Amino acid sequence: MEKTWILITDAHRARCFERHAPDHALTELADFVFPQTSISSEASGGDLTGAAGKGHGRTGHAGTQFEPHTEAHAKERGSFARQLAAYLNEAVAEQRCNGLVLIASSPMLGEIRPCLTSATEKILRKCVASDLTHYTGPELKERVNHALQLPD
Repeated sequence: MEKTWILITDAHRARCFERHAPDHALTELADFVFPQTSISSEASGGDLTGAAGKGHGRTGHAGTQFEPHTEAHAKERGSFARQLAAYLNEAVAEQRCNGLVLIASSPMLGEIRPCLTSATEKILRKCVASDLTHYTGPELKERVNHALQLPD
């Protein structure tokens, strides 16, 4: 029997569903919410900014070598994507599903895909760049069917 899982996610929330073939009904399997960290609390935790944070080497002058700038939100999104990919990879390894669809905001698709194992990539049926995390019930089913180009 075909067990297709559908992961619907954005950078802050994800829901995993199993899709039932005859009527395309969705059964929710898991709900993930990534807690947002406060940017102000992150900055006060020793993240030096301004002139005091620019010193490099023994002389303490602001040389030309800087760490690449990565926004806190991008780091959070990457961490959440790795958590979701680990969940999917484990499910595939345990043979809990044999088909997978990702419906995610465009940035999340770019974060999740590289974290999937080759076994998970093999069962990946479709990736759709769309944010459906705010929909529920019949409207969610209709939008998923539309994203997958299925009849209602």
